[in-house]
Amino acid sequence: MTDAPAYFAHPTAVLDEGCRIGAGCRIWHFSHLMPGCELGEQCSIGQNVMIADGVRLGRNVKVQNNVSLYSGVVCEDDVFLGPSVVFTNVKNPRSAVPRRGEGHYQTTYLEQGVSIGANSTIVCGVRLGHYAFVGAGSVVTKDVAPFALVYGNPARPHGWMSAYGHQLQFDNAGHATCPESGEQYELTADQQVKRISSIQNL
Repeated sequence: MTDAPAYFAHPTAVLDEGCRIGAGCRIWHFSHLMPGCELGEQCSIGQNVMIADGVRLGRNVKVQNNVSLYSGVVCEDDVFLGPSVVFTNVKNPRSAVPRRGEGHYQTTYLEQGVSIGANSTIVCGVRLGHYAFVGAGSVVTKDVAPFALVYGNPARPHGWMSAYGHQLQFDNAGHATCPESGEQYELTADQQVKRISSIQNL
């Protein structure tokens, strides 16, 4: 059931044979890990979370209460999923038309450091770039650029966020500084953000 026995699971959690759980993970009340899912080290899984076959979570992923991660969802390290975030894996579901398994499920990919606010919906088939920030209650229907701040229905760009979660204010030369970390960022001519100095290993 697990590659490493050094994890905590509440007695009400259901851990199916074949799930893989990294060392230091914490799995709370009434959560269900299905066969074939994989959790990296130090993940935190809140109450009433379902993680389906084929889902992969990197290291230090935090999943808050009432989130269902369906087949096709991949999260790199340090991803944060707020309470009641919704994922999908089929774009054109019909109850009477079988659309299960390979060839039907679409991949939703969250790069390192992505944060998704509570009650957001992530439509399948999108990729969220590293350290992208999705505001609460948003509906994401398109790819999100690295460091972008998006929110709304549908989610649209509203600025840029640092790796520490602060909105960046760029000067006329296209430079910004994170007020917490002091890290430096550059806004390129093609409207992409690059981190040009890193104080901490984030």
